[in-house]
Amino acid sequence: MKPSVLIKEINEFIGKEVIIKGWVYNKRSSGKIHFLQIRDGSGFIQAIILKGEVSSESFAAAEKVTLESSVEMAGIVREDKRAPDGYELTAKELTIIQLAEEFPIGKKEHGPDFLLNNRHLWLRSKRQWAILRVRNEIIRSLNEYLQKEGFVRVDTPIITPSACEGTTTLFEIDYFGEKAYLSQSGQLYLEAAIGSLGRVYDFGPALRAEKSKTRRHLIEFWMMDAEAAFVDFIGILKVQEEMVYHIIQSVLKNCQKELEILERDTQVLSSIKLPFVRLTYKETIKLLNSLGSDIKIGSDFGNDDETILMNHYKKPVFVTHYPAEVKAFYAKKDPNDGDFALVADLLAPEGYGEVIGGGERESDYDTLIREIQKRNLNVKDYDWYLDLRKYGSVPHSGFGIGLERMVAWICKSPHVRETIPFPRLLGRFRP
Repeated sequence: MKPSVLIKEINEFIGKEVIIKGWVYNKRSSGKIHFLQIRDGSGFIQAIILKGEVSSESFAAAEKVTLESSVEMAGIVREDKRAPDGYELTAKELTIIQLAEEFPIGKKEHGPDFLLNNRHLWLRSKRQWAILRVRNEIIRSLNEYLQKEGFVRVDTPIITPSACEGTTTLFEIDYFGEKAYLSQSGQLYLEAAIGSLGRVYDFGPALRAEKSKTRRHLIEFWMMDAEAAFVDFIGILKVQEEMVYHIIQSVLKNCQKELEILERDTQVLSSIKLPFVRLTYKETIKLLNSLGSDIKIGSDFGNDDETILMNHYKKPVFVTHYPAEVKAFYAKKDPNDGDFALVADLLAPEGYGEVIGGGERESDYDTLIREIQKRNLNVKDYDWYLDLRKYGSVPHSGFGIGLERMVAWICKSPHVRETIPFPRLLGRFRP
């Protein structure tokens, strides 16, 4: 009996007859011979159908089959370095499972609006296949690193009564007559969980009503937040850089085919070594001014400033000790200079900007209340959060990583809309 196999396993069956099931993503014919490019989700292979070596029904099916039709094919596996993916299938039998009507995405250039309208079909392209597989590897390796370092996954709520990242980007909802919000981040809930588990993280969607139309912004994106008890500012920077380094090494090892499809210069990634560059906010302002920016002390960095800085470096850079007033209420102030906070953004090279934000959290009850009041937030909304500073408060730190920005950098994608299966952008939430 012929085994049904995945294309990624095809090298284990050289010289044997197998069955593959997939979709036709390319086709060319020359009289008595048809070449079909087949994919099954795990990989790609070229199949050859020769007249006289298959039944008349199978050859007629090869003539009839259209792009993106689903098929089942039996054939002999052969190794051939001239083939697009190193192996070929000499067909013995071809059955059309479903004959696709004219596929709307052709080989010509299509504009972004057309491709986004047809995102459900655009996902089938080789490039999107490669990006989503790199995304999967980043998720896998991120979980692998955190679990190895003793972090426990804790799932945090999507519906919350209070803001984490400021009130201007909140999605407000009616929760059975009460005002509630869609989560911007699970951080505050993770800070509660450290009292039980010590080191924790979550991984899920975050929603921010940012009216931004940049290549780095999505309305809905996936975020991993981590918090660790008894870890100080310097300690949490070490966790972040080791995690990012682990992700890079895992992608280089396990996604060679995908990076090749994306034409990614892997030398840029493989040249990144530990430790990463560390600059204080003040040092960064001085450097940016020397590179042509007119940014001044007290301002937060815009995308242009981040791009200027990261075109200057070949590996990630931590920018630390931002002005306390531009960071969240829970950021711990620098004991040596209270105008600045123990926070850091990790900026990716090649102009990709911030991919991680984090720092040490304020652990003192009275200080935290003053900061909440200073920012005109409702203290009552944070009663439960303040309890954490009343019952066994400890020094602790954490960070959040935006998955899509990390994927965009690793894949060198020009826009984050390519890095998530179904992007939610300003004015777009279909399909």
